[in-house]
Amino acid sequence: MKLLEIYILRRILQMFLVTLLPVLTIIWTIQVLGRINLVTDTGQSMGSFVTLATFILPTIIPVVLPFTLAIGITQTLTAMNNDSELPVIDAAGASRSIIYRPVLLLAAFLSIFSFVVANFVEPPARVAARQMVAAAYADLLSSVIEEKTFRSIEDGLYVQISERHSGRVLTGLFVVDYRDPNFDLIYYAKQGSIDEGGTSLTMQDGEVHRKTPDGRISIIKFASYAFDLSAMTASEGPSLGATDRSLAFLLNPDPADPHVQGSPGSYRSELHGRLTEWLFPLMFAFISLVVAGDSRSHRQTRLHPMVTALILAFGLRWLGFTLKNVVKQDEAYTLLMYLLPVATIAGCSYLLATHKTIRMPKALANLLGQTLRRFRRRAGDQSSVGGGA
Repeated sequence: MKLLEIYILRRILQMFLVTLLPVLTIIWTIQVLGRINLVTDTGQSMGSFVTLATFILPTIIPVVLPFTLAIGITQTLTAMNNDSELPVIDAAGASRSIIYRPVLLLAAFLSIFSFVVANFVEPPARVAARQMVAAAYADLLSSVIEEKTFRSIEDGLYVQISERHSGRVLTGLFVVDYRDPNFDLIYYAKQGSIDEGGTSLTMQDGEVHRKTPDGRISIIKFASYAFDLSAMTASEGPSLGATDRSLAFLLNPDPADPHVQGSPGSYRSELHGRLTEWLFPLMFAFISLVVAGDSRSHRQTRLHPMVTALILAFGLRWLGFTLKNVVKQDEAYTLLMYLLPVATIAGCSYLLATHKTIRMPKALANLLGQTLRRFRRRAGDQSSVGGGA
């Protein structure tokens, strides 16, 4: 690789990483916080929560990576053009491949990386996360492990204990059951125990308050009362969907699998999605080169090339999701999923070979440009007001 190509590759890689890390961190944090109930509801340690967060990371990398690559390429090439580096390269008579080669080399590597993550890292991570959550909720003792604190076992069922002793013995039991719409139940018991299978809770020396919707309350004292837990402590593992399956399983699904029988379309669309979506980094790289790879004066353009590239990227990604859902319903549209990346790469290759560029319609470019200028003007006014204050 030539020295100039190494220089361009290094700059694009730096901008790509600078964009990827914060965007990935933000989306990862949002996804992780959505599962914070693993700690709050089941009393799991922060170590378990961090482990779950690690399992979530591979599920968002293939989605975020293509967009950050498009940002890195367009921003780098636009900066090089504004600094007159691209015009100098053209004036020196250098081939355009000097610019294209490092970009496409990085995009090809990231596409292969995306394929590996989506097919060999993400499915086991999804399964591990499901198993971890299922195990956390399967054992009632883990759900009430923190003493003197209410824990939600499931919707409408809450438990509090005063102390937990060895031998699966609990003291100071307080159980609230709102699951039956015909009446509410509140149990008090001095002591209770859970059987070895975790399927029943036996309470001793207590009483149950029953309240009907019309407000009538009845109180029954008991010496021993068995509370069924079998519905909450089912021992079968978590059900696996198409996104949790390996590529080998998708290529040859088990016809006896209940989920495959119930939703064959989801396995079909997931397979073809795995075989096409890994090309999105390469697609977005071609789009970025068409939008920002020439040496025209971007200072006079009405819209920043990065905005144009991202609009096209989001449109293609949305089209990819749409085709995936369509294929789930009808197998006849499968070819369109493969035609999307092939047509995009072929079309961009033609534009690069003929030195043509993608230009947005003038009216749309003017509208977006005016909107961005108004936004920057308002942001500047607010910062100046804040500084004056």
